[in-house]
Amino acid sequence: MPVSDTAGDADRVDDRTAERVGEDGALPVNELFCSLQGEGKLAGVPSAFVRTSGCNLRCWFCDSYHTSWEPTHAWVGLEEIVAEVESHAVDHVVLTGGEPLIHDSSADLLAELARRGYHTTVETNGTIYRDAPIDLASISPKLANSTPTPDRTPTNDGAGDWESRHEDARIDLEALSKLVESTAFQLKFVVTGEDDMAEILELLSALRDATDATIRDEDVLLMPEGATRERLAETRTRVAELALAHGFRYTPRLHVDLWNDAPER
Repeated sequence: MPVSDTAGDADRVDDRTAERVGEDGALPVNELFCSLQGEGKLAGVPSAFVRTSGCNLRCWFCDSYHTSWEPTHAWVGLEEIVAEVESHAVDHVVLTGGEPLIHDSSADLLAELARRGYHTTVETNGTIYRDAPIDLASISPKLANSTPTPDRTPTNDGAGDWESRHEDARIDLEALSKLVESTAFQLKFVVTGEDDMAEILELLSALRDATDATIRDEDVLLMPEGATRERLAETRTRVAELALAHGFRYTPRLHVDLWNDAPER
């Protein structure tokens, strides 16, 4: 299922989703496809990907800006989404975005996938918690390196008021605590270089103090920033060296290495 031609801003996506939940639990789907999981502990696993549109943050380096900065989507009911997932010979489903947990119907979709025996991974920025069956919460807290500025966005329109909105909302310790307490998880940080490490260590310390959940160093993954092969070539080696130095995992971005920035990969 390709990227749709229907465009709208993220706030309208949120409002319209809320209106349609009572009808058929539709979700604003940007892409639905089968590929290899590209990141994290399950990198390389064949999976069906359900990518929703709409996000409560605006990372300047977003590799799916068509779900946030310039959101596109088609409204798809849960039965149709599940049927499309079932058309692929996979056992794993990745619910991603955007930020999929801004949508109430994401919990309904996860419940239906669980009933059918699928392993589900949810890619989330960690600012929203929902009571839903999730096998792996892939939590990517957004560091200060993600905040957009007027001259640093994936579009030509500037950051608008998103610089302050993003900075205010990008970390939510309460939501992070609930996520790590409720399911298996990985904390996946997008890293540009050494300057990011102090913030990562500070956040890990604060999160460990805020929750009774055990957060092992092996649950912490450092991922190089880059949505293209060229950009990854600039960041991957120094991020791998940082992971080695701090005892954290390094995660590749296989989909970028294999298919560059092609859609539905």
